Amino acid sequence: MSEVFLTSCCASFRISTPDVAIQEDRGRASMSQARQGPKIAETRIDPDVSLRDTVIGRCCEILGGTAMEYAELGDYSYIGRGCTVADATIGRFCAIAANVRIGAPNHPMDRPSLHRFTYCPEYYDAGAERDHGFFQDRRADRVQIGHDVWIGHGVTVLPGVCVGNGAVLAAGAVVTRDVAPYTVVGGVPARPIRDRFPPSIAERLNRIAWWDWPFALIMQRLADFQSTEIEAFCDRWEAAAGADPSHEPSVADCKTGQA
Repeated sequence: MSEVFLTSCCASFRISTPDVAIQEDRGRASMSQARQGPKIAETRIDPDVSLRDTVIGRCCEILGGTAMEYAELGDYSYIGRGCTVADATIGRFCAIAANVRIGAPNHPMDRPSLHRFTYCPEYYDAGAERDHGFFQDRRADRVQIGHDVWIGHGVTVLPGVCVGNGAVLAAGAVVTRDVAPYTVVGGVPARPIRDRFPPSIAERLNRIAWWDWPFALIMQRLADFQSTEIEAFCDRWEAAAGADPSHEPSVADCKTGQA
């Protein structure tokens, strides 16, 4: 038996069906997709995903075993299986692989003990009161992930880190410091590996802020996104972006921009 996921609104429903039925239906499903619309016409969330005080944007996808709390996920971003996201704001069009941990909480290293009895004493003593100030500080130390960021398999991003637009976090990286826009980082702790583009191109892409465009417009310009002529892309669309003085590009507000 295999599992098929059907989506309605912002939830997924699991059904079981024999493998042979899936094989027979695949051809019909692909032919009917064009008639019925795109695969991700609305947000898809697997049924075993755990969400707590979380805001999910349009046309997102969150796969099974993922847990999110006190978080925001921007439009068209997707998260792989087995991820844990807490106290984080994630931009639009982000690609997050499996087993990623964002906002991994720290223990109180400046106290006599690191143990949770110092901030969750009620776990062990019914008469003790939780250290609410400790958790308020944790909530405030948010991770900021920009737009169009690629986070590889098994990455850990520590609290308070800001990742700029277009950055890449290589698989297995432990990101302890801010990451500049359009920078590739990796390692433990993460260090810059290379720039995706020269700084001048990165600045132009931030000004263009294509992630703010209506999605229909992005699809109209799909051929330009499929091209590797990045300077031509900037030449063509930077002037159009600057023609609207009322538009303020949404850019991750990293204080240092250094990994």
